[in-house]
Amino acid sequence: MEMYDVIIIGGGPAGLSAGLYASRAALKTVILERGMPGGQAATTDRIDNYPGFPEGIPGPDLMMKMDEQSRRFGTEIKFTEVLSVNQKPDGNFEIKTYDGDFTARSVIIATGARSKPLEVPGENEFMGRGVSYCATCDGAFFQGKTVAVVGGGDSAIQEGIFLTKFAEKVYVIHRRNELRATKVLQEKAMAHPRIEFILDSVVTGVLGKDHVEAVKIRNLRTNEEKAVAVDGVFVYIGKEPSTELFRGFVEIDERGYIITDEKMQTSRRGVFAAGDVRQTPLRQVVTAVADGAVAAVSAEQYIEHESSE
Repeated sequence: MEMYDVIIIGGGPAGLSAGLYASRAALKTVILERGMPGGQAATTDRIDNYPGFPEGIPGPDLMMKMDEQSRRFGTEIKFTEVLSVNQKPDGNFEIKTYDGDFTARSVIIATGARSKPLEVPGENEFMGRGVSYCATCDGAFFQGKTVAVVGGGDSAIQEGIFLTKFAEKVYVIHRRNELRATKVLQEKAMAHPRIEFILDSVVTGVLGKDHVEAVKIRNLRTNEEKAVAVDGVFVYIGKEPSTELFRGFVEIDERGYIITDEKMQTSRRGVFAAGDVRQTPLRQVVTAVADGAVAAVSAEQYIEHESSE
């Protein structure tokens, strides 16, 4: 097995930033990514709050730039799924994947978080047949149709606005009476003629035969239930960390997020975590990128310290 100084698990903003900083420090670095570089940020239509882009930038474009920059300094990127991570008696780490095993002196976990499911009848049945978690990926399939967006945060409202490029009608369904999205997004959505809000309500089921035909909704104030005809359902009700692989390997909090200190060091020496996967008060591209930089510098310091002993 080829020995790396740093293995980064996950190729989103945190992983790409960690790769850039580690490679610039002349560390032999590889990113193991099971999908496409950029993670969830690469599926975001537009990012308006990343510094340096006053007009905003499409998520895929920003992630492509990060990918190119990291590779330019020598970061390897391999597309494979990690199956397990273990620490060997000599202190090095062994990562098993579908495409073989890797060994490293340090590990940075940057696996991010994924969209929470609704966990209602019909959701799994119609996944890929009208139920989606990515408007950028699937929005074009709903040209001239009616869709529902479930959620009230920035992602839900931003993607709801994006869906108006294709859909004739966009319902935004939120469990509270007020949205959680930033005011500028709320104002933009509320002024849009194709968006209609259904507040104080939750989706209790997804209905249809071969594809989505309606969502079943319950009003939390009146307990009244009704079916709203839609052709698609886009779910944005929050995130959950991708940490299943690391339970028992590093310390994880009650919500499933990896616990780190300010240097991104986990409970296991030589293992760091960065981005949405760790316990943090804010999960944005800008914070993930900062985490990745800190994790890489901390990994460099750890390797130097181990080498000097």
